[in-house]
Amino acid sequence: MFDPKYTITNKILRNIKRIAEIATHLNSRSFPKVVLVEMEQRAREISAFSSTSIEGNPLPLTDVKRILKNRPEHIRDSEREVLNYNKAMFEVNGLVKAKKFLCDVSLVVKIQKTITNGLIEKHRSGRIRTEPVFVNDPKTRQAVYLPPDHKDVQKLLKELFEYLEKNSQTIDPLILAGIFHKQLVIIHPFVDGNGRTARLATKALLAKMGLDTFDLFSFENYYNENVSKYFTQVGLFGNYYDLHHKVDFTLWLEYFTDGIIDELLRVKKELEREVISPDIKEHHKIILEHIKEKGYIADRDYATLTKRAKPTRNLDFNKLIDLGLIVKIGKGKATYYKLK
Repeated sequence: MFDPKYTITNKILRNIKRIAEIATHLNSRSFPKVVLVEMEQRAREISAFSSTSIEGNPLPLTDVKRILKNRPEHIRDSEREVLNYNKAMFEVNGLVKAKKFLCDVSLVVKIQKTITNGLIEKHRSGRIRTEPVFVNDPKTRQAVYLPPDHKDVQKLLKELFEYLEKNSQTIDPLILAGIFHKQLVIIHPFVDGNGRTARLATKALLAKMGLDTFDLFSFENYYNENVSKYFTQVGLFGNYYDLHHKVDFTLWLEYFTDGIIDELLRVKKELEREVISPDIKEHHKIILEHIKEKGYIADRDYATLTKRAKPTRNLDFNKLIDLGLIVKIGKGKATYYKLK
């Protein structure tokens, strides 16, 4: 029987309280629909980029945005990974919104099938593995973890989901979701796609338990900012059968809840920036979006993005400066603008 070891530290308690405070604050406010739509699109782009990047996908965020927007017909595997993950997000989000899903083995199998479609052999896509696998260090490509034997995988999955069901009313949802995430990675039920499946299934579990993170929240972004730390925290190093009875989830739960706070604060900050003034027009948004993507904007950049005359462009920059959204740096032809 699965009985994870962990300690509810003061840090975990503080994190759970902080998450509740931020989520309550966001839920208590109303935002313009156009802002929410833009934020949802941005969150999907960041999620697709981050979750595939964690696994070694080389595509930068700008390429991910282009692929999701244009959906090219002839694609490489790296592009297919992004499109597959985006499709899986849409499918799971639809189930969450319709409230027509169980968080069980069939859900993780469905997610893995969509994520790996066209990337691995058909008999390995959407199937619990029937063969041994090794987990390699993403940098050295050396084997660092030997997961449980494939003959034990079904039993371990059954015990994990039974644990979730049994404790759904007695253990905090954030604790359950964190335990689920790490244990699914430890079990490693598939030949490929385990990490992406675990992250997306955890988002679904959080939504089912009351913390819907799909619309504005990139659950994967925090992990991608320090991939080495994520792998160290979420995985094991060695042979499963030598380690499983020693696993302590405490440090992972601290890290897991840290990540949710970090992303919630990012969403809060972006929402407040988006709705800070009703005077912001579409041409102002063009300036802000370019700065968010490139880090800065000069008048020559803005001139290529709009047909507005130079005096009008100067007025646009000055308006955003007056609103406290951007700052002017440099003089003359060397002038450029950044977010304040």
